[in-house]
Parts: sequence; C-alpha cells; structure tokens
Amino acid sequence: MEEIIKVSHLKKNFGKTTALSDVTFTVNAGEVVGFIGPNGAGKSTTIRTLLGIIEKSGGQATIFNKDVWKESLAIHEKISYVPGDVALWGNLTGGEIIDLFMSLHGHGDKKQRDYLIKRFELDPKKKAKSYSKGNRQKVGLIAALSVASELYIFDEPTSGLDPLMEAVFQEEVAKLKQAGKAILLSSHILSEVEHLADKVVIIRQGKVVESGTLDELRHLTRSTFTVRTKDDVTQLKTLTGVYDFVVKDNEAKFSADNTQMNAILLAATKLTVEKFEVTPPTLEDLFMRHYQGV
Repeated sequence: MEEIIKVSHLKKNFGKTTALSDVTFTVNAGEVVGFIGPNGAGKSTTIRTLLGIIEKSGGQATIFNKDVWKESLAIHEKISYVPGDVALWGNLTGGEIIDLFMSLHGHGDKKQRDYLIKRFELDPKKKAKSYSKGNRQKVGLIAALSVASELYIFDEPTSGLDPLMEAVFQEEVAKLKQAGKAILLSSHILSEVEHLADKVVIIRQGKVVESGTLDELRHLTRSTFTVRTKDDVTQLKTLTGVYDFVVKDNEAKFSADNTQMNAILLAATKLTVEKFEVTPPTLEDLFMRHYQGV
C-alpha cells in the first residue's frame, strides 16, 4: 500500500516542556487510522506538526514523501483538514464560507457541495454568527469533503454534532476509504474510531504506547464470556486465566485472557451448554488499559 503519512520518533519541545517525546506511525492510502488519547496527550500537537503549523524538535515527519515543514505548501494542495472547533467569519453565510474554502483549495466540486449540504441538513443562507457549534462543524466538514484530496485529517471532527449527523460523517468517511483516500481521524468518541478505523494509534504523554489493527491489539486485554449450562457452571471458575466470575441462575459471566480460549472451550464441552457467548474487548477497553494503570 502507498504510504501517505510517515512519522518516525517525532519530538516536540516547548521550552522545557516536552509535548511529544516519541511518536511513530504511518497512514496508507485507502486506510483510516484512529489517533486517540485524552486531552494533553499530544494529538493536536502531532497534527499541527503534520500540517506545518509548528516545527518539530526531532525525528521525522513526511506526507507524500515531502517534509511537512519545508514543503508544507505543496502538501496542502492535496489535503483536507477539519479541526475540533471551526472558526468562521461571522458576517458571511455558511454557503459563502464553504465556497471560499473550496476556492482556496482549488479542487472543489459544486455538485458534491450541494449533496453534502443536504446530507448534513445545513442552512447555507444563514450567517455564521448565528450558527451553533454543531453547524460550524458542518461547514468545515462540508468544505473539506467537497474538494478532491488525497489525505483527510480530522481532529475531533464531530464535536457538537448530534448522533444522526455523526452517522452521516461516518458514511462519508467510509466512501473516502473505498475511493483509496488516506484518513487520519483523531476523536474522543471511541465507538466512532472503532467503527471506522483499520488501525489505531494510542498516544499517552507525548508517546505512542500502542498501535496496530484492533484484532492485533485485542490480545492485550480480556474478552467477556457468558456461559449457561445444565451442569455446574462454577467448574469454569477454577480455570487459569479466568477473572471476575459471577453466577446467576447457573449462567456465568466472567472475563478471561484470550490465550485461555481453547482451555475454556474444552472445559465447556464437558458440560451441557445452553448458551456460550464471547464478546471481544472494545477499543474503550484497550484505551482504558493505558489510562487507568491497568
């Protein structure tokens, strides 16, 4: 796959304060990479560095094999970016601002613009000063999605949107992925990232602590099992790697290390099983593993 973003051991210091100490990841064409971490973890600093707004202190960062600081203008011709809080000109209408953004980019599609205005249910004739935060985000999203780019960078893009509009955003991102575009998605809505992302990068205190596909990362935490049997289900409680075992009406719920899956299945086959469910760990489980000291 074509490598669009390449970040290697990226560092950024603000005076004596270290904002980024070791950030490494890639984004390929046709791939959605979820970039997650709490406020202050370094997500926005990384994105500002990629956009050429601030200069790195160390490491390497390239987009389209171009240096993000030295060749930012050439890079910007092929990217779309939406921040978490879109600032607009209050006396211009939403439609005028969208057209202005499209004109500045130079690769706008008016049919796509009109389609997205309907999809996001935006009134383009209202002045921006009358817009709610959610409507300001819609303007930014419509403008970004109405131009032909090779890379889309979203930094908390659905902040202020209602669930229906979040779903529209997710559908449009899925179309970009199918079209072979690269997407870097930074979001605090973990379900959104889990739904869209091919790969997840978890950042903590300026350092990438985990990265990979969800399937690759799920071995790092435990699955949840629900088992109901006609026989004594408590026999499963003594198995190695079983935790938080709770029984009600001969139905057991417990968590277990994924490495113990075969042993649990083997033990269950010796009982008269009426129900056997396994729920893999969610992205939230993976995330909290790093932010609760687990």
